[in-house]
Amino acid sequence: MNSPSISILLPAFNSEAFIAEAIRSLLNQTFADFELIIINDGSADRTEEIVLSFNDQRIQYHRNEKNSGLIYTLNKAIDLAKGEYIARMDADDICLPERLSTQKKFLDQHVAIAAVAAPVIFIDGKGKETDVWKLDRETILPARIKKVMPYENCIAHPSVMIRGVILKEFRYKTYQKNIEDYDLWLRLLNRGYTIGKTEIPLLFYRVHDASVTGTSLKKKNFFFKHAAMKRKFLWRELKKGQINGFTIKVIVSFFGDLVKGTGKSIKSLFKS
Repeated sequence: MNSPSISILLPAFNSEAFIAEAIRSLLNQTFADFELIIINDGSADRTEEIVLSFNDQRIQYHRNEKNSGLIYTLNKAIDLAKGEYIARMDADDICLPERLSTQKKFLDQHVAIAAVAAPVIFIDGKGKETDVWKLDRETILPARIKKVMPYENCIAHPSVMIRGVILKEFRYKTYQKNIEDYDLWLRLLNRGYTIGKTEIPLLFYRVHDASVTGTSLKKKNFFFKHAAMKRKFLWRELKKGQINGFTIKVIVSFFGDLVKGTGKSIKSLFKS
């Protein structure tokens, strides 16, 4: 049996509210040569029942016996993936029908690019379009992505398609919980890889109370969270001798995050 062109990684945890819509958006893609790897991360709701209700040979369903977290689940899915390209997807998002075909064509044509993201459209829990991400729309060209990334993450994780051999090498790091994607982009760029982005939106990105993005947006001081991630990234890259101009920019942004985080904390003290 031939390997599929694309492997789609879809982790799911208590996703009964949205996962059927997410799966349908993938099964209805204009490009059909893919495997959909769904890993149920120990859900206690109807997630398994809903996934098993779909009858499509492209779906590979797996289940963690207990909730093991997103990073463990993603790395498990990476090990299972057989496609030349690996696409990310979250169980509460919706892909536009041409997403896979557009991103595959992009990587086929741009052999020097390791990964391609796409602009996203924010939707709420009811599927209503709410907003666009300004930074996302302003960072399309690879040079712009590389320039901005040391300071801010300008890529929506579930919009990405990456060359399988590269993702299998880099994987996700367990010490970067809830910010594993930003760490991955920094490591790729620091090692000389290029990240691109399509010009057109290809994903409806759902932000709701139970989503990681929704809860992260409520955190009081994300500057400290970014600083902690960059500290771990820098420590390990410097130990490996991976230092260059990009690394220096991350060092500068690390100290900038500490200053901004401290300023935000001081302001919150006065407000309270």
